[in-house]
Parts: sequence; C-alpha cells; structure tokens
Amino acid sequence: MAGESSLRKGRKAPYALIGPGMLWLILFFLVPMWTLLRIALSEKPNAFLPDYELTWRWANFSDAISRFQPELIRSFTYAGVATILCILIGYPLAYFVAFKAGRFRALLLGLIMVPFFTSFLIRTIAWQTILGQDGPALGVLKALSLVSVTDAIGLTSNGAFLNTPQAVIGGLTYNFVAFMILPIYVSLEKIDPRLMEAARDLYSTPAAAFRKVVLPLSLPGVFAGTLLTFIPAAGDYINAELLGNVKTGMIGSQISKLFLKESNYPEAAALSFIFMAIITVGVLVYAKILGTEELSA
Repeated sequence: MAGESSLRKGRKAPYALIGPGMLWLILFFLVPMWTLLRIALSEKPNAFLPDYELTWRWANFSDAISRFQPELIRSFTYAGVATILCILIGYPLAYFVAFKAGRFRALLLGLIMVPFFTSFLIRTIAWQTILGQDGPALGVLKALSLVSVTDAIGLTSNGAFLNTPQAVIGGLTYNFVAFMILPIYVSLEKIDPRLMEAARDLYSTPAAAFRKVVLPLSLPGVFAGTLLTFIPAAGDYINAELLGNVKTGMIGSQISKLFLKESNYPEAAALSFIFMAIITVGVLVYAKILGTEELSA
C-alpha cells in the first residue's frame, strides 16, 4: 500500500510542478485574451461612455484590416528589414566575441549590454539628437559633401535623416540588435572548436568549414534572435513616433491611438488580434522553413 501511495504521489508531482505556471498563464494570459476577444466582438452604443455590448460583430476584424492595411504592411516591412540588418550586424560580432575575443570576451559582452542600462525611450530620443539637422551624423556628411550621395542611395531624404523610413528602421535596428547578438553568441559558444580543426584536417577551406559546420550549428541562435527582434520591432511605435513622420506610422501607433485617443476599444482589440494572428502564422512558417525541430534534436 505504501508503494502504491508513493507511486501515485510520484505521478502527481509533475502536475504540482507545472501548477503555478499554469495558474499564471490562465490568470495573466488566457483571461486577458478572452476579455480582449469579447471586446473585439462587441459594439459601443455610446461614443462617450465606456460601455460595450457583446454582439458578435465579426465585421470589426474586416473593418480593422481595410482601415489599417498600410500600417500592417509597413510594420512588418520595417521589422523585416531591421531584423535582416540585425543579423548582418549581429552575427559577425557574435562570431568575433565567441571565437576571437579571448580574455576580452566578458568586456565585449558587457559593452553590448551597456545601452540597456538606459531606458528604451531615452535611447530613441538620443537618436533624435544624433540624426537631427544639427546632429553629428548629418554634420559629418555635410563636411564631406556626401549628402547628395546619401540622397541618391536612399540613406537620407532631401538631406535629412529624421522623419524618414530609414530613420525608423535604423532606430529599430539599434534598439533590438542586442537581442540578436546574445542568442547567436550562445549558440556559437557551444560549438566545440575541435569540429573546425577536424574540418581543416580534412582539407576544408575556412569558408567551407563555416558554411558546413558553424552556420548550421548556430541556426538555433539565429532563429531565437529573429523572434526576439522581429516580434517586438513589428509592434513597436516609439521609433515611428520619434524618428518618423505621419507617413511612417506603424501598427502599434494605431492600436495605441484607438485605445487611448479614440476610445474605440472593439476595433483596437480586433486589430490587436489580427496582428497577433499574423505574427503567430509567420513564426510557425519560419520555424517550418528553418527546420528548428531538426536543429534542436
């Protein structure tokens, strides 16, 4: 009997361990999501009162898409470009820190994290100063007479950095590049250097060894970094508000406006659900293409 009792307790132990996490998810994820869904399917009879009636109005979703389709496309475009730039910037830096930094590795990792000691908002405001008409970035271009060149290649617009899509994408890249560097660094650090030595012993060129050994083993880090970068970048609105203009607004700006200024909660909730659905489908497709199941096996 004692053995059976201990066996039953052993079977219940995993459920007891996941109990607090499940309770947290139910209270702070499922319940708010259900509330948001109810609002998304409701109507607001009076524009001046915070009252809603659940009428199962699915048209809120189609209305949100038709009204804010440009912002949706713009958000995912900006986030996609910023994510690609983060990979191009972050991967070489993570590779250098993992394999070449030696005793300076901890120092470089600390320098990568230093910007996070300042708030997201302050960092973006600082970029306003850097990219402004009297800022150092434009000052260097003017001193070198390169403004016409940067205008031609699309880096600036009419001799200005600010209030352009390029500035918004640059701000997103700067603010989220560390989220790309750190996961890639963790994946690279786990790679046994002897694998590359073995590749060289088999007469592999450095480029071939990187392509066939290092890159495949680091793809889980690229996948994690992409998610950590793309998802918050797509929902960000601080960079669009401070570095862009009325034509560079992103979906986060519109959701904030609907909630806080127009008090149009049903359409704001519907737009939030649409955004989350697109993100979820995109992540699943990306995971399937990258083959993360095989990478983690």
